[in-house]
Amino acid sequence: MAHYMVAVCDIANFHDNMKKYVKLSADLVAKHGGEYVIRGPAEEQVEGDKLAGCYMIVTRFPTREQLDAFWKGDEYRNNVRPLRAGSGTYDIAIYPAA
Repeated sequence: MAHYMVAVCDIANFHDNMKKYVKLSADLVAKHGGEYVIRGPAEEQVEGDKLAGCYMIVTRFPTREQLDAFWKGDEYRNNVRPLRAGSGTYDIAIYPAA
């Protein structure tokens, strides 16, 4: 069953390592069979203010195992994730497909 990783990111400091993070995380998502459904800021804020100025990333993986291989894998944990340190606040959750 497909699973989605949903991230709401408030990026306050888009430093040089973030450019590396964006590319390397995308490469790693693809390596694990994932694809981005949404990746970026909202086109229009229509109600409320919690998402204002935030980036939304929705990534679909064919299976929970593939998602876990990405998220819990040594390559992401040790080499990619640290690149975003000090850039902002990240709220991330995993959802099964309906």
